[in-house]
Amino acid sequence: MSSSLRYIAHLDLDCFYVSVERIKNPSLVGKPVIVGGSPSGRGVVASASYEARAFGVRSAMPTGQALRLCPSAIVVRSHFDAYGDYSNRLYQRILELAPVVERASIDEMYFDLTGCEHLYGNDLPGFIKKLQKIVWDEFTLPCTISLASNKAVAKIAAGTVKPNGVIHVPHGEEKNFLAPLSIDVIPGVGKKTGDVLKGKGFHLISDLQAASRESLVKVLGKHGLWIHDVANGFGSERIYSEHTRKSIGNEQTFGRDIGDKQLLEKELFPLVENVCSILRSRHWKTRTITLKLRYSNFKTITRAESIAPTNDDAVVFRTAQQLFRKGYTRPLAIRLLGVRLSNFVDETQPELFTAADKRGQALEAVDKLRKKFGEEVIHVGGV
Repeated sequence: MSSSLRYIAHLDLDCFYVSVERIKNPSLVGKPVIVGGSPSGRGVVASASYEARAFGVRSAMPTGQALRLCPSAIVVRSHFDAYGDYSNRLYQRILELAPVVERASIDEMYFDLTGCEHLYGNDLPGFIKKLQKIVWDEFTLPCTISLASNKAVAKIAAGTVKPNGVIHVPHGEEKNFLAPLSIDVIPGVGKKTGDVLKGKGFHLISDLQAASRESLVKVLGKHGLWIHDVANGFGSERIYSEHTRKSIGNEQTFGRDIGDKQLLEKELFPLVENVCSILRSRHWKTRTITLKLRYSNFKTITRAESIAPTNDDAVVFRTAQQLFRKGYTRPLAIRLLGVRLSNFVDETQPELFTAADKRGQALEAVDKLRKKFGEEVIHVGGV
């Protein structure tokens, strides 16, 4: 960590997809809500309200299973364009209040408040409380906001006070704050890593703090260095602005592994629609498409290809489809499918795009129709 004190905030929108659906339909407020695919077939939960989570419903769970756990839940189809619109508008609003803002995902942002102490009355903890109220008053979105010395501690802290919480971890108190927490809260400690660590006697972060870096490297390899640093209160202080964001991605973990290639290609297209819609909302085009496949044995592969700059669903899908057909070579079913776009160019730059782009205008019209009438009202042709 640098010698100067850093103030990194993390804003996490609580049940974001559900919150947007409740703005559109207030009758959903206070009821168990599931946003995601149809319970028939392979639909999965994209987001669940806390009322539904109380019954054990979780993201990525098959919708049919979720309804068996919570029969009274209301299933709402996803409207990604609406979610992107709210995320974009909130991002622009936060930019008015913080000098550097990073969107970590559609519902998470980091921002650097270092140097803003005087601007906000030398009370940054008080400011994030006011900011939470601004987000609710102006967007009707519940959120949790944390303030800490780095991104890792800020993210962990936010998780301890969700939903609708505010928390500040003072400088120098990082280790004490983290010590009693479970190792599962550390970013990068999933079930597999968690099971390995617990098998070695590491259950609380205080157990990790008492261990040497070398001992964790023996257990986890290089990943042990990251785990040791975070456990001891260290983490990245770098905030990536919108212009330095490297990629936009979307992926789907299936409720049951899929071995049907045609069905997998069918599942691929909505992923492409989502990332291309986000791309157009930012007036960007992509030069690189990356496909991600995770087999039933958890082996993960990625395949990428660079093309002429585009934000056209059909062009991106054709490229992703080709990558899929070349990459899916094992006689195993697929548990996760993902698409990631990177290597962006700004389509508003006149020296790059001087010709009239009628196709782009048509795609923007499609986005508007989806936003108004739902994701299923229209799809892009030419695939």
